[in-house]
Amino acid sequence: MAKSEEKREPLLHISARAPMPWYFSVAVRLSCIIVSLLFCTLLTWLITGVDPIAFSVTVFQASFPAKAAMFGIKFWPMLRDLSILLLLALAVTPAFRMRFWNIGAEGQTLMGCLGAAACMKLLAGVIPNEWIIVCEVIAALLAGALWGLLPAIFKAHFGTNETLFTLMMNYIATQLVAFFCILWENPKGSGTIGIINQNGALRGMGWLPVIGGNKYLLTIIVAGAFTLLMYFYLYRSKQGFELSVVGESERTANYLGIKVRRVTIRTMILSGALCGLTGLLLTAGENHTLTTTLAGGRGFTAVMVSWLAKFNPFIMILASFLLVFMEKGAGDIATKFSLNKSFSEILTGIILFFIIASDFFIRYKVRFRHGAKIPEGGVSRV
Repeated sequence: MAKSEEKREPLLHISARAPMPWYFSVAVRLSCIIVSLLFCTLLTWLITGVDPIAFSVTVFQASFPAKAAMFGIKFWPMLRDLSILLLLALAVTPAFRMRFWNIGAEGQTLMGCLGAAACMKLLAGVIPNEWIIVCEVIAALLAGALWGLLPAIFKAHFGTNETLFTLMMNYIATQLVAFFCILWENPKGSGTIGIINQNGALRGMGWLPVIGGNKYLLTIIVAGAFTLLMYFYLYRSKQGFELSVVGESERTANYLGIKVRRVTIRTMILSGALCGLTGLLLTAGENHTLTTTLAGGRGFTAVMVSWLAKFNPFIMILASFLLVFMEKGAGDIATKFSLNKSFSEILTGIILFFIIASDFFIRYKVRFRHGAKIPEGGVSRV
């Protein structure tokens, strides 16, 4: 009789965790962030010879400089970038709550930029400045809402894949912006618009007002206000309840009398409009120009912020701060130590990888089982 063969148990056993206290989740995330910084420090030291202490100081001072003269140059732009990223994360969150995977925040933001730039370009000197700003707000909201409405209609009525649809809409929006940049180019042949309404009698027309002498403060205030509004919308309103029900089960939503198609279309209009508002702040509030890179890829990063925060607007503030803080630090590392831009992007990617990994360890637990032998047909230990 042949001797029964023996098998080895898998070395790792991965299983879902039971719900854990909030402080455990925070501890896991902080641990992964610390490990990511240590790993980046070690990697930079091995590749470039940069002193680990100098690395850590540079990362911190990229957002919180020691010199008071540099504070306005680095701290306020960091808050501005945080606010833009936060607004885009808030924009995609309602759609994500109902399991509509809106990956089109980049394009919806660019359409908002285009709507605002068109008003600045075409209405300056035609109507009073106050009315130009009103038209900009309306145009940016409508342009972003339209870019959110189209995939919602096709999803609700024809069952199209919203991820692919919204992703493709990003490319269309980019090319539309590129077309108008060439149409309105200044000077001719440059392919760029330059600063809109910069000179002469039209100077400053259509530009959003500066609060307290700080051109970033308006964006920060708007981001804070919409964080509060989005929290109450998601967790304290009837519409927020409908979102969560649709996300859990469309069949249950229909049973409760919730019109799924209406909720889908309404939510995507809201998401697109908020992205359009962000585009307005970028174009009319800060940059006063139009380019295909104004959104800067933050529409895609916002997806990660929303997901890591589990759709909680207040936690999104921390997630946005973390990503912006790390990105600024990686950029300053590359600049200060004469490294190319690719190295800073490598560091940013490593940090993001560790942040994503933290979510895995919060959801699952990993056990080592030392490769114990079990007979064929036997039952493995867990």
